[in-house]
Amino acid sequence: MKPAIIGLSGPALTPEERLLLQTHQPRGVILFHRNIENPTQLAALIAELRETVPGVLIMVDQEGGRVARLRPPHWPAFPAAGTLKTTTAAYAHGQAIGAMLRTAGFDIVTAPVLDLRLSGASSIIGDRAFSDDGEICARLGAALAAGLMAEQITPVMKHIPGHGRALVDSHLELPFVDEPNLAADFLPFIRNADLPWAMTAHVVYTAYDSLPATLSKITIQRVIRGMIGFSGTLITDDLAMHALTGTPAARAQAALAAGCDIALYCTGELAENASILEALSHVG
Repeated sequence: MKPAIIGLSGPALTPEERLLLQTHQPRGVILFHRNIENPTQLAALIAELRETVPGVLIMVDQEGGRVARLRPPHWPAFPAAGTLKTTTAAYAHGQAIGAMLRTAGFDIVTAPVLDLRLSGASSIIGDRAFSDDGEICARLGAALAAGLMAEQITPVMKHIPGHGRALVDSHLELPFVDEPNLAADFLPFIRNADLPWAMTAHVVYTAYDSLPATLSKITIQRVIRGMIGFSGTLITDDLAMHALTGTPAARAQAALAAGCDIALYCTGELAENASILEALSHVG
């Protein structure tokens, strides 16, 4: 299987998408609101994906609050992580989301957010984070992840090694973090380094490198694998985000060369998906 997780264009596979998936066998598919209409449609789509790519992983962003792909009226709304104040509440939150996703047919969810919620930073994190305190983020993040795993849903902690200090939204432009002492930012990830998956931040940490973490061999090896001690599966944040430059294929190749295990590309554009999967044809 190719080390990529890709998006789809709509609520059903097109013939072209089916052929692409059959030919190149990506490791996973990530579903967004454009792919999800109701439980019956979603079940049919996931069944078709599993038939087309045996062993495929089905991923979704479902944190609660602003980031939720399964929504009312067909699925319950969940609060943002920033409203959770105890480990009991965080575990229950994770377990409830996990049960919903397991029933729907998913394998992986891109949560918990372990970034710090810092005053003056970009609002892209905001109440998606538990707290401005690394100890609290670590503790509540661990509880939420445990709740997810109790329902056999794999959590993906993000955005390693920490997006909380970014002053701009990496969906729109490349953030630079010049703070030399990032111990508080790393702490939640260090405490949760035994989780199975983590997602990179498209952020430049100038104390370590001039490249964003996703594309930085130095940051991945020295910080993520070294100082934080994460040894699990490292997936990129969405490579289509405007923090990065270059073609989709070049971005994917650069991320894997830097030390990421899986390239994530979410647009659902057929030609872009094809270019990435073809560029990774020698891998996996």
